[in-house]
Amino acid sequence: MAARPQQRGRVLGGGMARRTARRAGLATVAGMVCLVLASCAKTESSEGDDWRAELKTVKMAVSGNNDDPQIVRRRDVYRTYLTEALGVPVRLYEAADFNGVIQAVSSGQVDIAAIAGGGYANVDAQVGDKVAPMLTLRQAEGETGYYSALVVRADSPVKSLADMRGRTLGYVDYNSTSGYLYPRAAMRRQGIDPDAFFGRTSFAGAHTQAVMALANGQFEATILQVSGGTPETGFTRGPLRTLSREGMIDIDDFRIVWTAGPIPSEAMITRTDRPQAMIDLARGALAALPYDRPELWPEIGQLEGSAYTAIDREHYREIIELRKAELAQRRSGTGRPQ
Repeated sequence: MAARPQQRGRVLGGGMARRTARRAGLATVAGMVCLVLASCAKTESSEGDDWRAELKTVKMAVSGNNDDPQIVRRRDVYRTYLTEALGVPVRLYEAADFNGVIQAVSSGQVDIAAIAGGGYANVDAQVGDKVAPMLTLRQAEGETGYYSALVVRADSPVKSLADMRGRTLGYVDYNSTSGYLYPRAAMRRQGIDPDAFFGRTSFAGAHTQAVMALANGQFEATILQVSGGTPETGFTRGPLRTLSREGMIDIDDFRIVWTAGPIPSEAMITRTDRPQAMIDLARGALAALPYDRPELWPEIGQLEGSAYTAIDREHYREIIELRKAELAQRRSGTGRPQ
C-alpha cells in the first residue's frame, strides 16, 4: 500500500457538506474582496493617477505549471483583464523555465508574478521583503494546497515508494516545489535518503516533459503535481489529467503509488518597491476576478467555487525552511541527481 502523508485538515465529505463548505468559503472570500476593493478605492482617490505616470507599463510573469498546451491563452486572459482593471498596458514576461521567472522577479524586471511556493522561497532568499505574497488560490472545499505524486506506468511492478529502491526517477526541475523540493523533504521524514535510495535521478525540465519521458521509458517513475482532491478521494487536476484531456496520453496508462502534501498553493506576488496604489489595485482586481468576470475564471484553468484569498510570507514558512535544508544538503555534497 502506498504511504499516506498525515493530513493537515479535514476534508468535508458528502454532497451537503461540500456545498456548505463551498458557500462558507465563497462568503469568506467575498468579504475579503470587498475589503480589498474598498482599500483600493481609498488609495486611488487619495493618490489619483500619479502612479500611472511613474509606471506606464505593468510587467507580469505568470508561472504556469508547464502542464497545459493552452498556457499561452491563459496568460493572455491575465494580460487583458489586468490591462482593463489597472488602466495601463500589462505586458507578460515569458521565461523558458522556473528559474527565468524567479530571476525576473528578483532582479525587478517584473512588477507582479504568479509563482509556486518553492520559487517564492528562492526569491525570498535573494531579495527578502522587496517581494511579498498577495494572494493564493482557495479551492471550493476550502483547501489552499495541492500534492506531489509519485507516478509510474500502469504496467510497472512498482506498487509503493519502497519498491523504487535502486530504480530510476525523473524530477521536474530543481526549482519545482511539487516536482522536487517538497517530495524530497517528505521522503526524508519517512527515513528515506532520496540521494542514495534511487538508482539514478534526472531532471525532465517541466511537468509535461516529465510525463512524456515516463511514457517513453526514460525513467521508471516521476513526481508530478496533482490537485482537485486528496489521496483518499483521488485527484481531478494536474498534468496527467490535462494531457489526457488534450488526447496526448491515456490516463489509464499511469498509476499514482505515493503522495506527499498538501503543499501551499501558488502565490500571486508583487515587488514591494512599486507604487502602493498599483499593488492595491492589482490585488483587488485579481481577488475580484471570479466575481467580476466569472466567464474568465475557467479560462485560466480554475474550477467553479474556487477563488483567491489573501496570504502573507508566513503562509510559505515551511517551504522557505525546506529550501534552506535542501541547499544545506547540496552544499554538503549531496542532493544532486546522480
